[in-house]
Amino acid sequence: MRRVPSVVGGRNLKAGGLAAAMAVLIVFPLVFTNPTVTSIAVFTLLFMASATAWNVFSGYTGYVSLGHATFFGTGAYLFAIVAMRFNLSAGSSLFALVPVAGVAAMVVAVPFGLVALRTRRHTFVVITIAVFFIFQMLAFNLGITQGSSGIQVPTPNWSPWTFNNPFYYVSLGIVVFATAVSYFLRRSVLGLQLLAIREDEDRARGLGVPAGKAKLTAFVLSALPVGMAGAVYAYFLGQIFPQFAFSPLFDLSVVLMALFGGIGTIAGPLLGALLLESLQQYFTFQFSNGDLYLVIYGGLFLAVLLLLPRGVIPTVTDYLSRRRARRSSAPAARDSLTQPIGEPRTSPIAIVTGKAP
Repeated sequence: MRRVPSVVGGRNLKAGGLAAAMAVLIVFPLVFTNPTVTSIAVFTLLFMASATAWNVFSGYTGYVSLGHATFFGTGAYLFAIVAMRFNLSAGSSLFALVPVAGVAAMVVAVPFGLVALRTRRHTFVVITIAVFFIFQMLAFNLGITQGSSGIQVPTPNWSPWTFNNPFYYVSLGIVVFATAVSYFLRRSVLGLQLLAIREDEDRARGLGVPAGKAKLTAFVLSALPVGMAGAVYAYFLGQIFPQFAFSPLFDLSVVLMALFGGIGTIAGPLLGALLLESLQQYFTFQFSNGDLYLVIYGGLFLAVLLLLPRGVIPTVTDYLSRRRARRSSAPAARDSLTQPIGEPRTSPIAIVTGKAP
């Protein structure tokens, strides 16, 4: 019974922290109006959503995918092609294509997953890389994508000082959606099946877990926010090219962000993307004439891997748990020291009758 107040307090603390974080994110572009700052914020939110979506599959199943840039590029190109073919006018109404781009990424994920998920672990990684490069080459060579010339996307005629704000809030919506998917999936029956697959897939199959169906479902779900992020990326830049829409650096980045924050956790990819992408964008602006930012970025990541190999969130959580355990054990240790030798801790009457004397 004594644990109930602490549990309720912990839940209230988490709810309060979540509400405070959302409040900060909502007012951020209203407080920091510098276009450079809000541009960094848009890119950071897109990677927060993408890393969280990647974690929905790879973090919960243990299958490391290096092909999620396929979904990112699919969403970006579908957005650009539809806007160009139908001669759509720029404006807030064009954001209606964002969920359509996400659904297109899910459609691509079905045959992709059916092929790749027939394999295990290391072979799966190789196949995801191969499929990614196939899509990149298609983007370079298909006429509908206009090859290396790229596709121009309609640019809204908005004020330069508030131009980034609509992209910011749409990106924030994708982050909230991806986080909700990750949260509810982890606490569902499907989430338990995925975690069982991550621990021991053969044993999970032996216990009746439909491993193939569960993995494919998570794979397809993870494609939705990534495709939506790709669409916002294309609209925000105003143009799209194969080497940027289908970039291997995208896959490496989301993997590093999830590992940095804590793979398999809900908050880990969010924290990793928030820190790493914002720092990477800042270093890019500060050291745009050289590659010094890459050295700083890589050195920071190596330091975290050496000091926090499990990621920031799991390491901090374990530290706080051990600290609480030490605090709770301290009173018990003091009671045992003050207890007279030979005196029973519980009254014999209470032992016999089950009641306090």
